Amino acid sequence: MAVKTDTEVIIGGRVLTLSGYESEEYLQKVASYINNKLAEYNRVESFRRQPADIQNILVELNIADDYFKAKKQIEEMEEEAASKEKELYDLKHELIASQIKLDNTEKSLRTLQQDQQESSRQIVRLETEIRGMKDKK
Repeated sequence: MAVKTDTEVIIGGRVLTLSGYESEEYLQKVASYINNKLAEYNRVESFRRQPADIQNILVELNIADDYFKAKKQIEEMEEEAASKEKELYDLKHELIASQIKLDNTEKSLRTLQQDQQESSRQIVRLETEIRGMKDKK
């Protein structure tokens, strides 16, 4: 079982203790993401003029927006991966079918070549017999 991690982070200029089963590095990364969002929106004059509770809601909405966009992107990538996996499966199946067809064609070719050789031998024998009969006459 994972060990619970407690780590101090700075978010919005305040020191907070975060607890979780993730690594300290991960918790710091989460805090850094939130700080970057706060810094990004604090550069916008209209955002800074809003009351703190509205600022918090706007940041929360934007983080939720990032989450849903990332989730949608993951879903699209998973669908694309599944599609490519199916395409690969179909191509492998087609390759196997083509290989079987090629093997059967090569087998038929060998059989036809053997038949041709046998026919050629038979023609030579018959021609030899005909010559022998002509020579006897």
